[in-house]
Amino acid sequence: MSDDTIRLVTIGRIFRRRRRLLAVLAVVGALVGLGASVVFPPRYTTSVSVLLPGQWEERELLSQVDIATSSSVVDRSAAALDWTGVSGAELRDQVSAEAADGNVIKISGTADTPERAQQLSDQVAQQFVKFAARIAGGSTDSEAATGPEALRKKVEETNRRITELANAADPGKTVESVQARSALEKLRTSLEEAMTKLDQADPATSMAGMVVMGPAARQTGEAPPTRVQLLFAGALLFFLLAVIGHLVAARMNRRLRTEPEIAAALGSALLGTVDVPDDWRAHRPESGGPRARFSRLLGVDSRWDIPSPQRSGDEAGRRIRYRRVCARLRNQLPAPRRLLVVVPDGDEIARRAVGQLVAEAESDPLLRVVEVSVDRPMVPDRGTESGALVALSPGSWTAEELAGIAEACADGRHEVVGFVVAGPVRARPTRSAGPAPDDAAPALAARGHATGGSV
Repeated sequence: MSDDTIRLVTIGRIFRRRRRLLAVLAVVGALVGLGASVVFPPRYTTSVSVLLPGQWEERELLSQVDIATSSSVVDRSAAALDWTGVSGAELRDQVSAEAADGNVIKISGTADTPERAQQLSDQVAQQFVKFAARIAGGSTDSEAATGPEALRKKVEETNRRITELANAADPGKTVESVQARSALEKLRTSLEEAMTKLDQADPATSMAGMVVMGPAARQTGEAPPTRVQLLFAGALLFFLLAVIGHLVAARMNRRLRTEPEIAAALGSALLGTVDVPDDWRAHRPESGGPRARFSRLLGVDSRWDIPSPQRSGDEAGRRIRYRRVCARLRNQLPAPRRLLVVVPDGDEIARRAVGQLVAEAESDPLLRVVEVSVDRPMVPDRGTESGALVALSPGSWTAEELAGIAEACADGRHEVVGFVVAGPVRARPTRSAGPAPDDAAPALAARGHATGGSV
């Protein structure tokens, strides 16, 4: 797994080099969201408010909310609506209620059409008011049911007795009679106030006074998630999954990028680093066919995780690097200096670097180039070569693949004398620097895919 920190530049590189793929995946996600909107038809939600007169505590309002969405109320609503194929159990998921400010219960109904949503909300509100009144007036406790009525009758009888006592008293002839009449009137007033408060506190009276605050409004807009929301959600989901997939792949990338890691995998030393002018064709496969054309259309035929090439020196500076590698080979190899150059198959940057290295070698040492497959590496048996040189680009091969190339060289009795790392750079304008080695004949004796024999 790569230990590189995922930075914004990495995400920017994904957007820049995989923009076609991300756009296509976003379109696919939008189509999936559109398909989901067909599977899940649009829904419409409308609400109606029920006013509860009197004083209500919060827990009492919550109890009324539970009653409004109870199976008793919803089943009665389903029976009253009599929709074909729709039962109370199905309507239970389409009805909701909440307590609003001002002792108001807000009942909401959801259906596949605005008309049905309106009918559902109105019917549930009506059934809720009826059921709440029935609960208040339908207690099974006979003593509790007859208590308030008996108290009212007792109060009426007491008022009549007070009236009789007031009439029997000597009207206004003595101080005692006047005081008695005043006390009786105060008693009558207190009893009337007590009965008024009792009526206000009676839950049956409060529930019987519930008011449906008008019919539900007919909605024209769909309830979320709408078709447009599903479309954009699908596009965003696929886009994010593609970006996350690229980041996960980058974290799981086990290709070697540093020179010490490559040296450990090959078991040899670095002889030098050379620059190759960047060319977008160097990162693309040479094979044709429908699959290659499709990959090229989506922009996935080249790697995105390769950092942008750094700006290099001029042509003269790049050739100096190649000459220094050739000089190290001359000092390291015995005469005659013949060398097998091994290039992993598909590494176009390394192959271009080897071509330039052969041109700069001036036939000393004599370089013989072979390309080997990293899946089943095989190199020719040793002839007159003094060793093998591996050329590769960084970040292209894993440790197992490079170890396989080293083992293939050992099986062919070739000692890996070193490796050369070829990195892409952005070229600058060429300037003259000494005599060009164009007069030297290329020392490439043979080049091709290794099969185990002489090539």
